[in-house]
Amino acid sequence: MNGKESFHFQVLCQSSDTGGRVGVLHTKHGAIETPVFMPVGTLGTVKALSPDDLRACGASIILGNTYHLYLRPGCDVIERFGGLHRFMGWDGPILTDSGGFQVFSLAMLRKISDEGADFQSHIDGSRHFLTPEKAIDIQRCLGSDFLMCLDECIGYPADRSVTHAAMKRTLDWAIRCKQQWNRDDEHRGELFGIVQGGMYAELRTESADRTVEIGFPGYAIGGVSVGEPSEKMLEMVETAVARLPESSPRYVMGVGTPENLVELATRGVDMFDCVMPTRNARNGQLFTDTGTINISNACHRFDTGPIDENCSCYTCTHFSRAYLRHLYLSREILAYRLNTIHNVHYYMGLMERIRDAIHQNKAAVFRKEYLDRRKT
Repeated sequence: MNGKESFHFQVLCQSSDTGGRVGVLHTKHGAIETPVFMPVGTLGTVKALSPDDLRACGASIILGNTYHLYLRPGCDVIERFGGLHRFMGWDGPILTDSGGFQVFSLAMLRKISDEGADFQSHIDGSRHFLTPEKAIDIQRCLGSDFLMCLDECIGYPADRSVTHAAMKRTLDWAIRCKQQWNRDDEHRGELFGIVQGGMYAELRTESADRTVEIGFPGYAIGGVSVGEPSEKMLEMVETAVARLPESSPRYVMGVGTPENLVELATRGVDMFDCVMPTRNARNGQLFTDTGTINISNACHRFDTGPIDENCSCYTCTHFSRAYLRHLYLSREILAYRLNTIHNVHYYMGLMERIRDAIHQNKAAVFRKEYLDRRKT
């Protein structure tokens, strides 16, 4: 069965008081309930967690990183396993980014042209040239269920001329990516176009309209959460979402905080990813509805209770704050695993609650109550 036959996105219901919607993404590696959060597995692993851990936390899809996996271990290794799924032992869907954001983050080590991105490896200093065509070929080697077009991401702030040039280049690259994607109709995942346009509403509108004209199974909104105020991020996402087809999945890349997820999922965004739950876990930051706990704080030294009494994750049902603090301060490896289990489970549970609120047509109420609790 090829990707075209197995892929289908179905909107099940939509909130009447917000733009939030619940849907199902069908893939050859299983169905995904949306809105969904995708844990980030940069190097073919969600740091500190096994595939079984991910399933136990409620994850249904994970994200892999094209740039990093291309450099190490390399496509020649992953191809021997028939793709990333078998290589890492994950049988669920995988979305891979194009490498555009990583190239952007290299700053002084890269040079962008209309042809592609010339960059220097952060691992060994070797030089590489990433074109739109190569980005598709790498993701095809990885066996991704969802592939991303190569885009040019810019920082904040950026003047309009720079932003417009990057948006135009992203559109040109999207055409080339789709042409390369169309060259193999039998062994391919679904290709998402990416909306850019910085913090300029008229450029976001133009980018969204022209990306839709090219035509993709799904659409991503990139270039947000790059240092701009939250209010500006919400405005840009809302501007783009309003121009995207209701029949296609919408994905905001690299976002974000629990507050971001609630704000955007209730505005019609279907897919999210961010390193925050895993990175924060390794830094001792644990999420709850009433705020983020710093497990290293002295107030937890004698605390016999769990991180969150309302949480059913493995960590909260087996271990105390005092023990987790001891592990973290001792830099025990188990600390990173237990902290990450809790944070990923929290994110998965939050998405489930958002879906339930939309189903019950109470999305606006849920959003207000949740954001109020997080402020306390």
